[in-house]
Amino acid sequence: MCGRFSLTMPLEDVKERFEVEIPGNLYEPRYNAAPGQNILVIPQESPNKADFYRWGLVPSWAKDPKIGNKLINARAETVAQKPAFRSAFKRHRCLVPADGFYEWDKKNGTRLPYRFTFKDGRIFAFAGIYDYWKNEKGDELRSFSIITTEANRPVSQVHDRMPVILNQDDELHWINPRLELDEIKKILKPYSEMEMEMYQISTMINSPSNDKAEALQRVA
Repeated sequence: MCGRFSLTMPLEDVKERFEVEIPGNLYEPRYNAAPGQNILVIPQESPNKADFYRWGLVPSWAKDPKIGNKLINARAETVAQKPAFRSAFKRHRCLVPADGFYEWDKKNGTRLPYRFTFKDGRIFAFAGIYDYWKNEKGDELRSFSIITTEANRPVSQVHDRMPVILNQDDELHWINPRLELDEIKKILKPYSEMEMEMYQISTMINSPSNDKAEALQRVA
């Protein structure tokens, strides 16, 4: 699964990398982005403008928005079939900018956090899906889920799943509304291990309230 990640780069770097506008003064570097929070995404319907959606997808037909707490991830193998995700997979795909994600090694009875990034530190994008939900008053909630796939070798040392990291050439394909579903599915695969690195970080990252650079400190 993917339950935490980071986007620590300055605003201008993010705008330049994805060629998007980011509204207002809402952007702040994120060191410990967590479910339930409003997080930057680039939706299919406005690929030149990023916005903030809540992490944990609430389907448009849901009776209770709390269902989003259980829908932070969608499996690549079943996203096209699951009732909660299939409509969003067809019509509402998004990019989720990031520069790292975290998994925990629980093999020895403790939770030791590891950070996974690219060796060159570059920004990348997860494959995401999103939906719109309205309450009885008509207030709209915009929410998203991150798609996961089988873990590559580095990630498999601590977890059997990893978020789908898109090749940069595939990013615009992913949010292209005219792309056939069979072609879309081919994009959902583990990222090459050759470009990635992992390292243990401070247990400060265990708490979502520690959204600060110190939480990313390497453990020797």
